Amino acid sequence: MHFLPETIDKYIDQHTPKEPELLAQLNRETNQKVLQPRMLSGHYQGRVLSLISKIIQPKSILEIGTYTGYSALCLAEGLPKEGKLHTIDINEELYDFQQQYFQLSPWKNQIKQYLGDATEIIPEINEMFDLVFIDADKPNYPQYFELIIDKMNSGGVILSDNVLWSGKVVEELKKDDESTQALLKYNKLLTEDNRIESVILPIRDGLTLSRVK
Repeated sequence: MHFLPETIDKYIDQHTPKEPELLAQLNRETNQKVLQPRMLSGHYQGRVLSLISKIIQPKSILEIGTYTGYSALCLAEGLPKEGKLHTIDINEELYDFQQQYFQLSPWKNQIKQYLGDATEIIPEINEMFDLVFIDADKPNYPQYFELIIDKMNSGGVILSDNVLWSGKVVEELKKDDESTQALLKYNKLLTEDNRIESVILPIRDGLTLSRVK
């Protein structure tokens, strides 16, 4: 969904640095071969993720929801040489696709893939995180937050994708719409939790930036 006029979106895209060639190739192949390619972070949001990561220079990143690996590679651009990125996805059909592109990247030895249920995997990762990107199944967003908040370093950043959910968060709620219900709960949680400070950015489908106090 476009929250800004398409002409403005196009102008912003034109005035954003180009994605690296490896990401451009991944973008093309995702659109050609993978279902629901709109789930890809894409050029503009990818450059936002990259810039945030470069500003933070995180030693440890957690990504919940790998999809085809585009956002992971964007976030990895800010890793120092000793840094590590942990990325979790439940879709086994995409594992080899992700790995192919991770192996072609400069961060092939810094990215660790996990396959399975993130609610079970996160407690098993013995790390404190400087940066977390949540972009997975919406009904579990509140649970993901509770699982990671005590694993965040002070000053760490949590990025939450799709928080505006194509505008459904301000429309009449349908009783069977579990995802929108979860996002409404999640957005309220991020607003009220005194352990963090948050702002929603109207980027693509909504991106919340939360800083851990």
